[in-house]
Amino acid sequence: MNMRSLKWRQWGVLLVMGLLLLGMTTAVNAAPPEKTTAQQFTGFYYTVQWGDSLSQIAVRYGSTMQAIMLANPWVVNPNLIYAGTVLFIPTGVPGVIRPPGGNPTPPPAQSGCRYNHTIQWGQNLIQIGSMYGVSPFAIAERNQIFNLNRIYAGQVLCIP
Repeated sequence: MNMRSLKWRQWGVLLVMGLLLLGMTTAVNAAPPEKTTAQQFTGFYYTVQWGDSLSQIAVRYGSTMQAIMLANPWVVNPNLIYAGTVLFIPTGVPGVIRPPGGNPTPPPAQSGCRYNHTIQWGQNLIQIGSMYGVSPFAIAERNQIFNLNRIYAGQVLCIP
């Protein structure tokens, strides 16, 4: 092979590499896809109750499990949600057939709660009251608990 054809081959390889590099930078500079967040949905906030599942919530409010998980990125496992967790429920999800009667109204929020506390196994009202600096009697009164020893794990308490 002579020097002249070797030089043309090198220029050809450089030209192809330059075009590939130009194509890659154009693809990198293209606008990224728009991220979907809870602000792009219309909907409301719902506090998970004892016994709820993500699929039940989706059906009840005319949404999908995928839309709820997309609007709540901290929900990693749809089979593992806890009572007391607040979820954003998107409404107006395309492809969802609405039940007759229109949109259901969300449950009313408890007013006068500074915190919502989900009882863990082994906790009592005295411990919970000391955690929040509130009298156990005030917690019992606010939650209509008449026997201070009769609370359950998973129960959500309104802390005044």
